[in-house]
This record gives sequence, structure tokens and C-alpha cells, in this order.
Amino acid sequence: MNNHPYLRAYMAGIAVPTMFLLVALTGFCIARFVYQVPAPIERVIVFPLAIIPNVFGAWNMLHLALRSKLRLPLGIHGAILPFILAPTGFIFALSLGILNTTGSGLVYFGLVTVSYAHLAIIFPVAVVIYYLVWKYLIGFLNALVGVAQ
Repeated sequence: MNNHPYLRAYMAGIAVPTMFLLVALTGFCIARFVYQVPAPIERVIVFPLAIIPNVFGAWNMLHLALRSKLRLPLGIHGAILPFILAPTGFIFALSLGILNTTGSGLVYFGLVTVSYAHLAIIFPVAVVIYYLVWKYLIGFLNALVGVAQ
């Protein structure tokens, strides 16, 4: 099964975030239309739905391309991704007016106010989650489509 390994790696990479984003979109729609939460779903969901699956697929293709030169485990490779996605998402949210920062060190997102101290705790948790998702879920899918090490 040597035909099109990068296409298979891309498809294995996009499968996991696509499934999770469908669940998140369902939650957003229920919150917005059933419980009348005044969150700007149209602006909030654009970045995750459009960018994240494609980045996961491209990141998995990059791992496949670099694995002969750089012997980096898949989980570690995936744990690097939040360091790219978080600043990109932050800048994207600031530019669309979804996210506002205040002088008191707080980040205001819709109806929720989160301190930078909480973000300092949330980010390492996200890195660990990305590590586990890449090691087990995407690693399983890579093995399933025949692009695993």
C-alpha cells in the first residue's frame, strides 16, 4: 500500500478533529438556539471548522515527510501543534472582535471572563491532550491507513 502516502496521512489527520468539531458544533447550536445564549456562534466556530482539520492533516503529512530525518515520536510532534494554533487563534479572535483584553489582565470572551492565570493552567492541559490524541487516536488511524512507523 505505497500509493499516495501523503494523501492517506492527510485523511488520517483530519478524521479526529472533524469528529470532535461536529460534537462542538452541536453543543454550540443547542446553546445558541435552544437556550438562547447570546454567543456569536457564526464568528466563533469559523476558525475551528475551517482551519483545525486542515492543520491536523498537514501536520500529519509533515510528520510523515520528516520521520526519516527527524525521529520525533508522533505524540511529541502533535504536542507541538498547540504552540502554533493557540497564538494563531488568539490573533484571529482579536481581529474579529470575539476576544477582548482588558488592562487588568483579564481576557473577556463573550460572557465568560478568564484570567491569564487560568490560561496558564489551561494551555499545558491542552498540550497534554494534544499529545494523547496524537499518540493514540491519530497514531491508530495512521496504522490503519498504513502510514505508521
